[in-house]
Amino acid sequence: METKKISFKEKLGYGVGDLASNFIWAGASTFLAFFYTDVVGLTAAAVGTLLLIARVLDAFVDIGVGVLIEKTRSRYGKARPWLLWMAFPFGLAGFLLFFNPGWGPTGSLIYAYSTYLLVNIVYSGINVPYGVLNSRITQDPYERSVLNIFRMFFAVVATILVNMLTLPLVKMFGGGNSGWATTYGIFSGIAVIMFLVSFFSTKERVQATVVRKEVDIKRGFKALFRNKYWKQIVLVMVIFYISGGVSGGASIYYAQYVLNDVNLVGTLGLAGMVPVLIGFFLIAPFIKRFGKRNVSIAGLVISLIGSSIIIINPASLAIVITSTVIKSVGFVPLSATLFAMLADTVDYGEWKTGIRNEGLIYSGGSFGLKAGSGIGAGLVGWILAAGGYVGSQAQQTTSAITSIQFMFIYLPIIICICLIGLLMFYKLDKEFPRVLADLEEIKNMKA
Repeated sequence: METKKISFKEKLGYGVGDLASNFIWAGASTFLAFFYTDVVGLTAAAVGTLLLIARVLDAFVDIGVGVLIEKTRSRYGKARPWLLWMAFPFGLAGFLLFFNPGWGPTGSLIYAYSTYLLVNIVYSGINVPYGVLNSRITQDPYERSVLNIFRMFFAVVATILVNMLTLPLVKMFGGGNSGWATTYGIFSGIAVIMFLVSFFSTKERVQATVVRKEVDIKRGFKALFRNKYWKQIVLVMVIFYISGGVSGGASIYYAQYVLNDVNLVGTLGLAGMVPVLIGFFLIAPFIKRFGKRNVSIAGLVISLIGSSIIIINPASLAIVITSTVIKSVGFVPLSATLFAMLADTVDYGEWKTGIRNEGLIYSGGSFGLKAGSGIGAGLVGWILAAGGYVGSQAQQTTSAITSIQFMFIYLPIIICICLIGLLMFYKLDKEFPRVLADLEEIKNMKA
């Protein structure tokens, strides 16, 4: 069993990979719908359909990436070299995403589909192996949790920076098309550098208990769907990222049309992310004592309470910020443990089936992320369209405002209830010590 204590330097290096991802991904989640409707001029319904179709289609690309990872053999390992190969394509795709060529309604829609699909495909090519890397650095469940905390800490840092800096930078660089392109050109450059830092700072150590010269993909897929905990966690990820897609996309509309100040999107982002950053410093001992599943359920109960507070007065900035802070604190445990739970399903799957298929397991996790984010982003556009929202219109109808409030207030409540129900059936934390002990015994027998 590979349980070597991971150095702070390697944890830091692993973590900045999600800083890289979220300089583009967080920007797409928070600002892309607004960019398409209010800068490019696409309709809300067209944007909703675009965001859903592109992400759900690309979610299937993740499966192909998982297969490629299973077949990868290099001196750098199985997952790590992909960070080197895909860093520059990811940066270029991020820049093109927020570049508006001004080709008119039809041309702009085609360009939007092309570049959004491109950024999602390249994101799959770098983010699936980045996730796999966690399971190949160590087998120690606590060390995996700590690695995931570093990862999510930097994801939140990137989200805060993107939320706070995007609109001021766009304005500073002249606004409009040039302002958005320049801003995301800078963010894309940072993403490239950070992925390279992550590549040079990490090392793969974990090897399969049963060594095969060639991965049998057909058997790999069969083994995958015999892994009940993997199926549970993928479903949790879909619902969790639906919440993120809706909340991220709806916040700028809520700031502009309910709180009547679009610049408050940065304040809302800060209120949502700073508690998460602080929580990441405090959560590890609770995970060690109570387990990943139990702290996640407790956190979701807190988030449910926080989400409900805003109903008192949806237009009060003080209440909205209070609600956002409490809701965000509640999401800390699940954010900190979700990818670590996915890593644990790798070992459970090997124990259950004799096949260790990290690439396929993480491609499924990325599928959950993509599908959930896509559904969430699509819901933003469709719910806005159902409410009669018209982009760039100073005053919106009552039904449009109601649709924005539903996304920002009531949908998160529904999602919290669903997540709590799903996690009640997750029992791997209790079973995991026996899983690792049995795998170690098999390894010793083969030695």
